[in-house]
Amino acid sequence: MTPLAPHITAFLQKRLASERRASPHTCASYAFAFQLLFEFASQRLHRAPSDLVVEALDADLILAFLEHLGKDRGNSARSCNARLAAIKSFMRFLEHRAPALLDQIRRVLAIPTQRTASAIVRSLDKNEYRAILDVPDPASRLGIRDRAMLHLALAGGLRVSELVGLPMAAVRFEGRYVHLYVRGKGRKERTLTLWKDVADSLRAWMAVRGDAPTPEVFLNAHGAAMTRSGFARILERHRAAAVKRRASLQHKRVSPHVLRHTCAMNVLRATGDVRKVALWLGHENTQTTEAYLRADPAEKLSVLGAMNCPKLRPGKFRVPDRLMAALKAATVMRTPGSADP
Repeated sequence: MTPLAPHITAFLQKRLASERRASPHTCASYAFAFQLLFEFASQRLHRAPSDLVVEALDADLILAFLEHLGKDRGNSARSCNARLAAIKSFMRFLEHRAPALLDQIRRVLAIPTQRTASAIVRSLDKNEYRAILDVPDPASRLGIRDRAMLHLALAGGLRVSELVGLPMAAVRFEGRYVHLYVRGKGRKERTLTLWKDVADSLRAWMAVRGDAPTPEVFLNAHGAAMTRSGFARILERHRAAAVKRRASLQHKRVSPHVLRHTCAMNVLRATGDVRKVALWLGHENTQTTEAYLRADPAEKLSVLGAMNCPKLRPGKFRVPDRLMAALKAATVMRTPGSADP
């Protein structure tokens, strides 16, 4: 039997963090995937996670784990594929460390990914995001913070990790504008120049932020750096409060990423150029950004104006006379061979 603990430790600490120089977000995502897997395997095999062996992670157990994610935890196909990708990466790492297990490893690597639906991106209309922005109290410290976070997320289209991880050194005020230096997904870096209104909301927060040992711009109520889950809770609280002003928010799920989608739709409607949307959001190519074209009704309306609708032969439906219709129905219902009266 091959103990699992030494190999998974080497994979997370050496292969990912040191050799591949994966980002902290990637390392945390992989670690969480294995946390879920080992908890599932421990309950299924009745063994402590530290006592698990590599031989236990066969294709049958991995398939059962993916089914558990979908049915019991309610994970989407995209989330299940992300967990499977982490497992396959670990299995490829094991190929040279445990060659005796090659047959088992190849069966795991042969597990196909689940097909995912290409859904229309969700976004907020102007009245909906205006209602959410108006909820935080501008007379309180936390209200000023929430206004600045929501305003920056909507105007800049920042990912939630980019928003809560934004350091003070990455914010520079110049005249009426504010310049942001953003380090995004995959270590891609970009700069954003935002409007005076956004600069004013950020200045207001920094005036009351105070000194803190953490370099991040946004702090929680305890003075530590804001977390992704913390911002999600704040957004949900303000969405619930905004329902009184905008009833359409009642049953709408507003996640931090919906704010990013909303910003993308605003840029697309303003410019009509998907390349500028990709540049604003920090997408590496426009293929990812094309999802917003499918969601923008203006694109469909421009098609309606540019082409002619297929024509039908003119004609009108005439309501038949009720007496004649009744007589025809009586003729149809008459049994064959019956004589006329």
